[in-house]
Order: sequence, then structure tokens, then C-alpha cells
Amino acid sequence: MCVLKGSQTTTLKGLAPMTYGPGSALIIAPGTLHNNRNASKDKEMTYICFHFNFESLGLKSAIISNIANAVIPPDNPVAKASMAAALDIVKYSKGVKLTEEQVNLKIQIRLLSYLYELTEKLSAFSREDQLHFTEREAKVARKMATLITEGIDKSDHHQFSFGDICKQIDISSGYGHRTFRKVYGMTPLRFIDEKKYRKAKLLLGYMEYSIEDVAYMMGASSISNFSKQFKKWSGITPSEYRKQISPKRTVRSVAQSGHFE
Repeated sequence: MCVLKGSQTTTLKGLAPMTYGPGSALIIAPGTLHNNRNASKDKEMTYICFHFNFESLGLKSAIISNIANAVIPPDNPVAKASMAAALDIVKYSKGVKLTEEQVNLKIQIRLLSYLYELTEKLSAFSREDQLHFTEREAKVARKMATLITEGIDKSDHHQFSFGDICKQIDISSGYGHRTFRKVYGMTPLRFIDEKKYRKAKLLLGYMEYSIEDVAYMMGASSISNFSKQFKKWSGITPSEYRKQISPKRTVRSVAQSGHFE
């Protein structure tokens, strides 16, 4: 979130309201309840807000630990990089000579560039209230993430719960849930959903598989339940998603894991 004009007040759950002006930025951690308002009763305020997600749990953890949920001042490199990325995304969105696909590609490329900039600039930001977690907590969270990913990538269609993951490393579900969210800024259930959604999209891209085949490989009890879950993830049905895929994929994955031969 970047302020262009005026002043904005943001309130995050559990934190005191923060008021910031032009050039300042705020990166809000996933799942953080918040609200925004114009800090002035009579002056205009303009800001840019964009939502993004990415696969790297390591980078998510670094962002959450170092710069999330705190106002980043205008002279900080992270704020400058955030503002430049936000302005570019707005510019690309207005590209009248570009197709929708071209706009989406340019935005994705710009976002990747921004994430790369963050990896270089994180050390330039320091804060007294960093969201520290212990080495043990980081190790436990990484182990849970690995086991979840391996469980979803398996080709034997075995269903598992987060409780099963916790039992494997001899911790309680409550501790596992708190630790995972503390380190990665999202609940383990949301992480599981993201991984399953990613796998479902990959499998639907292989046109030699019927939707019934994909539902089976995802471990769904029926096509109907799989379709309902996929629509919950994406807003469209599996068949509608397939119509949007162009060009159609013909390669197979190794154990349906997304790693191409």
C-alpha cells in the first residue's frame, strides 16, 4: 500500500493506528485484519493498493519478520521500490494498446522484479518490534511445510490432515498452527489449499486426463466435490478453467508434482 497524496490512517488488529503520508508504504502480512481511512476530514487522499502472492516461503518469512505491518518511510529503499512497482502496475493496467494477456504478463514480470528488489533491500530496513521467532520454531515450520508439500505431491492420492503432519514430528496441532503462522504469516490450512489448488491447475492442464481423472488424482470423493472445491479456490469450474487454457499442454509431470520431464 503506497500513499500518493494526503495522509492515510491504517489500523491493524492488535496494533495502534498508523498515519502516514506521500511516499510512505505499508506491506500487510497475509491474514492481518485491517482497515484504512483518510486521516483528514477535509483534504483529499490518494493511495495505491495491490495484493500479491508468491511461492517462496523463505521470502515470505523474511518480509513478515522484517518489514510487514509497519510504516516504511519515504526515504527507505523498500518504500521507493514499492512505490515504483505500484505506479508501474497502474500504468500497465491502463495500457490501451495491450491485450488482457499482455497486461497480465507485464504485471507478473514487474511483480517478480519487485520481489527480487525486496531480497536486495530487506537489510536496509530495521525496526525495534521485529516479529522474531526462534530457530526451533523456524525449523519446525520448515519441516511442516516440507511434509505438506511432499504429501500433496505424492501420486498415491493419499488424504492427510494437518493433525497427521503434526503427529509425524511429535507436536500438538495447536502449537503447529501457531508456529506455522508465526513464521510464514499464513495458516497451515491456507498453505495446504494453495498447494492443492496449484496441483489441480497443473493436472487440468494435461488434456489427456478427464476431469474425473483429475478429481481422483486429487483424492476427491467425487467429481462434484472436486468441482465445488475448485470453484471455491478459483471462482470458476474445472471445465471453465480448461476453456481458458491456451495453448493446451501436452507434457506430463513427474508424479503429477509439477516438475516437467
